[in-house]
Amino acid sequence: MRLLNRSVNGWAGRVSRHRRGPLAGLMVLLLGLLFTGTLYAAFAPAQAQQASSDADQVAKGRELFLVGCAFCHGQNGEGIRTQNGNQIGPALVGVGAAAVDFQVGTGRMPMSQPGAQAQRKPPAYNDEEIAALAAYVASLGPGPSIPTADDYSIDGLSEDQRQEAIVRGGQIFLTNCTACHNFEGSGGAMPRGGYAPKIRGVEPRYIYEAMLTGPQAMDTFSNGNLSPEEKRDVIAYLGTIEETPGYGGFGLGGLGPVSEGLFAWLVGLGALVGFAIWIAAHTTRSTKEKVEA
Repeated sequence: MRLLNRSVNGWAGRVSRHRRGPLAGLMVLLLGLLFTGTLYAAFAPAQAQQASSDADQVAKGRELFLVGCAFCHGQNGEGIRTQNGNQIGPALVGVGAAAVDFQVGTGRMPMSQPGAQAQRKPPAYNDEEIAALAAYVASLGPGPSIPTADDYSIDGLSEDQRQEAIVRGGQIFLTNCTACHNFEGSGGAMPRGGYAPKIRGVEPRYIYEAMLTGPQAMDTFSNGNLSPEEKRDVIAYLGTIEETPGYGGFGLGGLGPVSEGLFAWLVGLGALVGFAIWIAAHTTRSTKEKVEA
């Protein structure tokens, strides 16, 4: 037992002497660096790669922006005005990625020519380029991000929840949207040469982004005005309009009573007046023939 205690004490003494030696601190430092490097290699590469990928996407978006957008919006998205104060292109700082995805994804931007209303047309950029442009504009300042399918889809709800969402969406739409877009989303005229576009058949993502960003004359329904769930409900309601058949025959595009009344006056009464003139002319000719005989 004494021999065992002596050997243990001797080993502890040797370790203590080596620990106080000049190489002990260096060994501890190397072991610490090795341990830290192992942890970094295990957790950091994915984050670093993601950051590098985002930076590359922003850089690509800036290249596209300088070629196709800077002429109207400025090289840094600050907007451009003429000497008379007229605005060629608005500032894009703070509009967010959602505004870019809507405007460029629907082909409204770049505009083919100046006008009161940007027309929807086939997009000039592919999906990858649109994502890069959106990433660059989003880097200029905080703004609404591009929504995902979970934001505007009711597929994950039960049947009862879906029906409730559709009813709520209908109430919101009839209260806030029919004044411009018509009661069935067929669009309508606006002052100064603009118009509210038809929203039937429009992709749910773009409807959500339009509510979120308020393009052109449209009001902005931020999450403070309409919650994400309420925006989703409106889109669900518009989806039911698409699926509901028209039972009234020729609906004249669903533009409402003005177009229907105008059609009745021009076509209905016009046809009656024309028929009356034809009858009168035919009766006069028959009377002349009888007198001559």
